[in-house]
Amino acid sequence: MEWAELIGRVAAHGDRDAFKLLFEHFAPRVKGLLMKIGTDADTAEEIAQSTLLAVWRKAAQFDPSSGGAAAWIFTIARNLRIDAARRAVRQARTDQPGLIDDADDIVDSPEILMTRGEDVSRVAAALLRLSEEQSRVVRMSFIEERPHAEIAESLGIPLGTVKSRIRLAMSRLRDLLDEPT
Repeated sequence: MEWAELIGRVAAHGDRDAFKLLFEHFAPRVKGLLMKIGTDADTAEEIAQSTLLAVWRKAAQFDPSSGGAAAWIFTIARNLRIDAARRAVRQARTDQPGLIDDADDIVDSPEILMTRGEDVSRVAAALLRLSEEQSRVVRMSFIEERPHAEIAESLGIPLGTVKSRIRLAMSRLRDLLDEPT
């Protein structure tokens, strides 16, 4: 099945049959992935439906040359999951107004702020000591929060290579950060 072509048909003609095929294939996969990472079934179902609704509405924005249709759809789902988590946190804060007032009273000491700045500097310096390949996959995975499969597709390398580079990079970073300063 050529998913990009189906998205194109949805964009160009509002093709309901093409959308039905996309929905039947991706909705259960999105829901399954969300549940696999800890989202409850109801929320996962809601996000999956919202994801496919966004595909219907934003089909014209899909660029088949930028990456695969699956990556685009799962990115939409990921963003919706993040939005839902943020809404839940905001809702929890408004449900418990005392927490907001107490949180305003908590101020980090200058020593803690300085230590955090030093930690960031040490991590940045350690990242510079990694190979370009390792540094690139670490940045894509942890800073850009891209899934390993998307990184592999973007870099044109096997998924196993991405995972190996990340594992080796994390081991190297651990060693570099454990070195005395």
